[in-house]
Amino acid sequence: MKNSISLNLRSYWAGFKAVIVFTVIVVVYTFVMTGIGQLGMPDKANGSLVKNADGEVVGSSLIGQSFVDANGDALPQYFQARPSAACVDDNDKACYNAAGSTGTNKGHQDEDLIKSVTDLRKQIAEREDVSVKDVPADATTSSSSGLDPHISPEYAAIQVKRVAKERGLSEEEVEKLVRENTTGRGLGFVGEPVVNVVTLNLALDNLK
Repeated sequence: MKNSISLNLRSYWAGFKAVIVFTVIVVVYTFVMTGIGQLGMPDKANGSLVKNADGEVVGSSLIGQSFVDANGDALPQYFQARPSAACVDDNDKACYNAAGSTGTNKGHQDEDLIKSVTDLRKQIAEREDVSVKDVPADATTSSSSGLDPHISPEYAAIQVKRVAKERGLSEEEVEKLVRENTTGRGLGFVGEPVVNVVTLNLALDNLK
């Protein structure tokens, strides 16, 4: 009986020591990695937050935003992002809700998706004064997360004229900002070049 109790106590003690050791390892690891992040890349470690000219945090360069009015209509002075399926509810006009990250989960033969894309292409073509065939695919489809802040350079290009006119800028000035907010292919060959709509629109506002 005594041997059994002694064996159990030794087992409990060994388990307790293991918990203590691994707790210390996890805590130390967390502090070390946090320290490395804060020292080596504080911007990324803190969420890639972006600030306006007054120093106010207005978002993250990793999370898209909708630049629309209360009715869901595009604000003409801003570059428009791609559609987002990450909405709070059916009445949400802005979407890009980080708490509801999702795609549409609709297949390419889904009738609702086909109608939505067709209608949106016509709306964008009219808004940007271009042919329907010049509206790129990303302008009418959401990303898989619904939170992607990027658009293709092609979609940005057809918006330059409108934004320049609304802001009283030359097209060359706006094109320069587009280039400054364009990220090339990773390692020179991975993925496609993309334009960050959030940082681009912030740069436009900061011109004031």
